[in-house]
Amino acid sequence: MNNKELVTELSHRLGKTQKQVQAMLDITTEALVSTLQAETTVSVQGFGSFEVRKKLDRVLINPTTKQKMVVPPKLSLIFKMGSTYKNKLKNLTTRGK
Repeated sequence: MNNKELVTELSHRLGKTQKQVQAMLDITTEALVSTLQAETTVSVQGFGSFEVRKKLDRVLINPTTKQKMVVPPKLSLIFKMGSTYKNKLKNLTTRGK
């Protein structure tokens, strides 16, 4: 599902226009990003939690040239799914795959 499909689906379910739904999504994502930039965990009860973790720098060795390279530290976004939806997904059967 892409952004356009999500906006369309939410507008049908909420009875709002697509512009209103897009504005709500924009505000929600801005709030998430600003909270995560402050390195605070965002938890949505039942759904899951978002957390920023810092990965330390590390040394890699190119197997062919044996040259060492330093990979700089970076921030990673981690999502932990809540137990409610995790159990719902476990109970799904495969759809003809």
